[in-house]
Order: sequence, then C-alpha cells, then structure tokens
Amino acid sequence: MARLRTAMDSAFWDLDVATPRVLEGSAKAVPGEPFPMDATRASRAIRIQQVSFLGNGFPLGIIPSYFPTSSKDSGSLSFQSLFLKPATSNWWVGFIGQFRPKKLISSIKAEFTNEDTDFPSFKDVAKHVLEKSLYSFGLSTQFSPTPSTYIRWSTEGHGEEKRRRHKMMLFHKLTSHDITFEAAWPQLFIDHKGQYWDVPESISLDLLSLVSDSGFRYRLGLHKNSGHPDALNGQIVDAPTSLLPGLCAKAAFSYEKSRDFWRKVQTREDTIEKTDRGLFWRPSYDVRLSEPHSAISGIIGGTCAAWFGDRANSMSAESKEYEGISASTKKRSPLSADLFGSVCYTIQHGNFRKFYGDLTRVDARLDMSSASSFAKRILNGSKSSKMAEDPNSHPRLNLTFQQQEGQLCFD
Repeated sequence: MARLRTAMDSAFWDLDVATPRVLEGSAKAVPGEPFPMDATRASRAIRIQQVSFLGNGFPLGIIPSYFPTSSKDSGSLSFQSLFLKPATSNWWVGFIGQFRPKKLISSIKAEFTNEDTDFPSFKDVAKHVLEKSLYSFGLSTQFSPTPSTYIRWSTEGHGEEKRRRHKMMLFHKLTSHDITFEAAWPQLFIDHKGQYWDVPESISLDLLSLVSDSGFRYRLGLHKNSGHPDALNGQIVDAPTSLLPGLCAKAAFSYEKSRDFWRKVQTREDTIEKTDRGLFWRPSYDVRLSEPHSAISGIIGGTCAAWFGDRANSMSAESKEYEGISASTKKRSPLSADLFGSVCYTIQHGNFRKFYGDLTRVDARLDMSSASSFAKRILNGSKSSKMAEDPNSHPRLNLTFQQQEGQLCFD
C-alpha cells in the first residue's frame, strides 16, 4: 500500500524526494505530475542524520557522494563529512561539509603544466585550495518541545551558487492526524522528467488524517509560491503551472483496500534460528518484507483545488520569459476537481532474513492520475498536441522487481 500512496499522493502534493543535489538531502515532487520514474521517497531522517550514522563505517567519517552538477568543472564526485553533532534528549544540531576534488585537481595540474609560468609557489596552490566553489556547508538543528512535536531548521550554502538555501519545518502529531508546516527559500522541486526547479519562496500547511480501519483517508492543505521558478539546467522549458506564483487551497480524499490471495504469517518461532552454539533471534532485515504473500490492492479517490491571488504575476508569466523559462503556453484554472485511482498486484517469496537469496518480489502497478485528462485524451484522440504532452492524460504501468543478493536487496 505504501507504493500506491506514494504514486497517488505525488499527483497532488509536494512529496519529499531523495536527492544528493543539496546537503539537506531532499527535494519536492512537482504537485500535479506523476512521481519521477527514477526517484525514491525521501527518508524521514534528513541527510545530516544519515551521514552521522554512515560515517561510522567510513575512514575518518568521510562519505563519497555522486551527482552531476551544472558546472562540468566541478565534477560529479564529492566527499561529505559531519564536523559537529552535539545532542541532548530533545535537541540536536549538525554541521556538514562537502568538498568536490575534480576542479582542484584540474587547477593544480594546469599550474604545473603551464609552460608560460615558473614552478608554482605555495601561494598559487593555496589560492586554488581556498577556492570557495569547491566547498559547500550546511547547518541543521531540531528541537522537540513535546514527544509529538518537533521544529527543524536548516541552512546551507554552495560555493558555486550565489544564494543560500533555508528551510524550516514544524510537525505536530495528533491522535488521528498529522499537521505539517513548511517554509523554504528557495524551495527545490523536481518534475516527472527529472528537471530541477528553484522556487524563490514556498510555504505550505498540511493536515493529513491517518488511514482508518475502513481505508478512508483525507487531506487538506494550503500552498503559496512567490517568485518565478528557475530551471537549474538553464534550458528554455515551460515551468509547471503548480510552481507559478499564487496561493492554492487543496482537498483530497481516498479509499484504499487490500486483499491477500495467500500469505504466510510470520510467528515468533520463525525468527528463532537453531545453531550448534544455541538459539539465535534472526528477524527480517525489513519488517515490511518479512512475510511471503500474494496480494492485490487499490486506491480510488478525488481531489479539488482553488487558486487565489497573484493574478498580475500569472498574467505576466503567460506573455514573458523569465531567465530562459517560457510560460507562454501555461494556463492555470482557478478551480479544478478530478478523480484518480490505482491498482497493484504483488507477489513475494522469501522472508528477507538470510544472508542471500531470501527475497524475490514483483510489483505491477497501474496508475490513473487524472480521470478527466484521460477522458479528454480518449475523446480528442491524437488531434490535440497539448493532451499528448500532458503526463496525466494516460495510465502509467510500473513494474518493480526486487531480488536479494547478499545482505542487500536490489531493485
């Protein structure tokens, strides 16, 4: 069911997507578009918390990271390390640094191979080492005044970027609801094609109900964008309408159900392994993958949205280009409503407890993100080029195969 919720939620809400592009470790999926094909849902543990844990297994706590940058000189390889991580029972703070070695190596190599200059001095080499475009630094802190509430703030600066990134989040857990308030300037988004966008200012307030026993769930939210989105790769492309300036009120509901064809329920005896040295408790590496089964699940629901304000900005965005972003073809409806649905079949063998070969899983999921767009596509056929470009106008079939090799599981 988690895969179904991710697929459906991403069509209407700005879900967190894992990315190494920023030190915070996450970007937002563009609302109103399918979930990026090669993306994964971001972990609740932010990047600094992950580096704090993973650093224990790397020499000197230095962790390699790989992500292509807009500047070819900077290279794709970087090294990250956590310098400070003081913590108490309800508060922690972390300071993370990142270094890209390619540009430094190229610059020093050029100094030694330059025939017009003498042997480079220590001052010349130090100048390249201190080049600010090689480094990125981030600071993040979290405070929990109560067990059900936490406040998180983070800021980071990248040497190759002119402005810093700031983000604040307030989360409060009620008995049957979750309340989330987020603000970021700028906010990083990623669309279904993998294109990154920077929105100068983004603020959102979200109320999410927990799934009831009947499978019913609803969600209410407010989302405000300020400033015009900037495509980070510099290409002249149309900005998604959901990223244009304005205030949006959203509401959605869904009903989900799952039925097992067969399932081998895990018992406590199944997790006990008998060896020559005695009995050992060997649970599954992932509790969600601990039971072999075959099941079918589905979600159906609806959504509505209303856009307010910033009409002047929206009108100007339709007739101008901002920093290489064309918005001439973008028209955003002030009111919209739609239906969506998804069905998934899953079969799994193995308990994911052994060192290797203990998990084989296949998921086949069919998503219908927009019933209205699909109906228009059927009625108009191939006459409208706009419908052909709409990612929500056709169903999406997703196939996922998981096979355990060693103690890890590969998708």
